[in-house]
Amino acid sequence: MNIPVAIVEDNADIRKALEQILEMAPGYELVCSCENGEEALETLPIFEPRVVLMDINLGGIDGIEVVRRLKKTSPNILFMMCTVYEQDEKIFEALSAGASGYIIKKTAPLKLLDAIKELYNGGAPMSSQIARKVVQAFQQKPATLTNGSLAMLTRRELEILEMLSKGLVYKEITDKLFISTETVRKHVYNIYNKLHVSNRVEAVNKYFGR
Repeated sequence: MNIPVAIVEDNADIRKALEQILEMAPGYELVCSCENGEEALETLPIFEPRVVLMDINLGGIDGIEVVRRLKKTSPNILFMMCTVYEQDEKIFEALSAGASGYIIKKTAPLKLLDAIKELYNGGAPMSSQIARKVVQAFQQKPATLTNGSLAMLTRRELEILEMLSKGLVYKEITDKLFISTETVRKHVYNIYNKLHVSNRVEAVNKYFGR
């Protein structure tokens, strides 16, 4: 089954490039493409994409506000911010609004596709630059492994959680640990269960004792 994806991007050249990446990749279906926030608010609920690549600076209603509004009316849509912004306040504002992933526009096409697939499969992908900023924001050493829910994790689960905190996507973890993507997915599912969280950001919070 193809992953239904939508694009919200006001720059025509970037929007066209993203459209071409999705149209040429097997396993993905571009269902609609919007050039501003107003159009996105009207169009996305009609086409009901599973994943939306969302720009932030759209000129009128910005991407964060679009996410905030649509998560209330269309909670099943997964939003991944795809933007040039790396400021801490933009990152946390977007995540607080309901975005489940955050990547920068210079992300390579294959990594972009991997991030879409990871988001679709329940992950919360972030570019490594963004993940570092999230980590730095906590400014704490990892929580003591002998205390709290982290003590319930296996050595492998802790290893994968550390990689998630550094922004690695499932494919990168697979390559580093020489295990299948499905095995990584099962470990992440167990991590989320044991930590009582639902996404990468919440898991990283627990890892850093927040």
